[in-house]
Amino acid sequence: MRFLCKRGLIGEKGVQNTGRGSDLSNRLQSCSTHSFHQHAEKKMSNQSTVTEFLLMGFYDTRELQIFHFMVFLGIYLAAVVGNFLIIVIIAVSNHLHTPMYFFLMNLSILDLSTVSVTLPKSMANFLLNTTAISYSGCVAQVFFFHVFGAADLALLTVMAYDRYIAICKPLHYRTIMKGSTCICMATSAWLSCIPYSALHTGNIFHLSFCKSNIIDQFFCEVPQLLKLSCSDSYFNEVGVLAFSFLLVVICFAFISMSYIQIFTVVLKIPVKEKQHKIFSTCIPHLIVVFLFVSTGSFAYLKPVSNSPSALDLTASLLYSVLPPVINPVIYTMRNNDIKGAMRKLTDHKILYRNK
Repeated sequence: MRFLCKRGLIGEKGVQNTGRGSDLSNRLQSCSTHSFHQHAEKKMSNQSTVTEFLLMGFYDTRELQIFHFMVFLGIYLAAVVGNFLIIVIIAVSNHLHTPMYFFLMNLSILDLSTVSVTLPKSMANFLLNTTAISYSGCVAQVFFFHVFGAADLALLTVMAYDRYIAICKPLHYRTIMKGSTCICMATSAWLSCIPYSALHTGNIFHLSFCKSNIIDQFFCEVPQLLKLSCSDSYFNEVGVLAFSFLLVVICFAFISMSYIQIFTVVLKIPVKEKQHKIFSTCIPHLIVVFLFVSTGSFAYLKPVSNSPSALDLTASLLYSVLPPVINPVIYTMRNNDIKGAMRKLTDHKILYRNK
């Protein structure tokens, strides 16, 4: 959070009497933070190349840094526990060894990976009272964040196709979605995003960063990096927007077409119980898709130069942190198979302890 140092509070003659000690302390903190920005920008202007970036998204007083650490730790543990639990339950439950749950397990691995790219570094900075991230560390964050994010979207698209085949072509499901096909589809979702992320990362880091090295985020985000470039970043900005827009539109269009076909078939089923069971497996997936696509699109597809920092920070929290935390809840809340497997696993542990 960026503070403004008001003139007259600190001058050549010292500190003026404000009448309130707490107000004076807050203003001194504000001036100290503003001075930090000025010092960083002045130091940046004396360097020909960037060696590190400063993640200032949650930079504040030491007390608030500890508070932010505790909040981020709680979020990270919730994401890790929730997704790891889904992975374990699917892995040890033989009746869940189906294409749908195989893809769900891959999605949980991706969510774990995504949240592990950003939050641990932020938490370490909060504890160490620093904001620095090395240039190479920033490159790694951008690369892996886009690998896992794009793979997440690709896998959500594959999951929609799996539901389409299961509901619209049930007689051919076992033939089409056999084990080798599922492995091939999941592997393609992972590997196809590596060249995309490499192009994305290379396109950003071949720019010159000489305006500043201060990033108003808690991780290295592409729109924020474009703001720091002193190169002509217009074509890079257009390229980022166009490439991201194309990826999102293709995947979202495929998902939408799949679910239009699914709902057309489901509404023709006369038995309400079967309709309810199908909806219980499809609605969570649609919620996850909408959450991921809407927040990610808002962060990346808006013009980066005309966006306030507070809005960027909120959007980034929504698309980078919220989905990995809430996805396990969405997928297990109405899924009787996973809840049943969880109860069996718990009962098995209790019986084992009693022995």
